[in-house]
Amino acid sequence: QAQVLESGGGLVQPEGSLRLSCAASGRTNSRFAMAWFRQAPGKEREFVAAIRWPGATTYYSDSVKGRFTVSGDNAKNTAYLQMNSLKPEDTAVYICAAGGGLITSSIPNYSAYKDWGQGTQVTVST
Repeated sequence: QAQVLESGGGLVQPEGSLRLSCAASGRTNSRFAMAWFRQAPGKEREFVAAIRWPGATTYYSDSVKGRFTVSGDNAKNTAYLQMNSLKPEDTAVYICAAGGGLITSSIPNYSAYKDWGQGTQVTVST
C-alpha cells in the first residue's frame, strides 16, 4: 500500500493562485495514476484532475478546466496541481489519490483509487 502526502494548501484571495503537491511511495504498477479530489462541507467528494502514466495523460473536471493544471514527475511519483483564477466555490479540502491499473472511464471515480492522502485545506476568500 502506498503512502500519499499532500502539501501546499492555504488561504488565497479570489483570482489568486495556489500550487498543491502530492508524493506517493510504494508504487508497484507501471500503469499508474495520481488524482486530485476535493470535498467541501456538506458536499460529496468531487473529482478535480488526474494524470496517468505512461504518457502523462491529463484529465479535468469541467468546473476547473482552463484554470487548473495537473502535472507530475513519473520517476519521483509526484503530482502537482497548479490552481489559477481561484473562486470562492473552489474552497474545499483537496485530497490526493493514487492507484494502478486504472482504465480511462474509472479515472474520475474515487472508488477506483487505492491510496489516499489526508487532504489539505484550500480557502478562497477576501
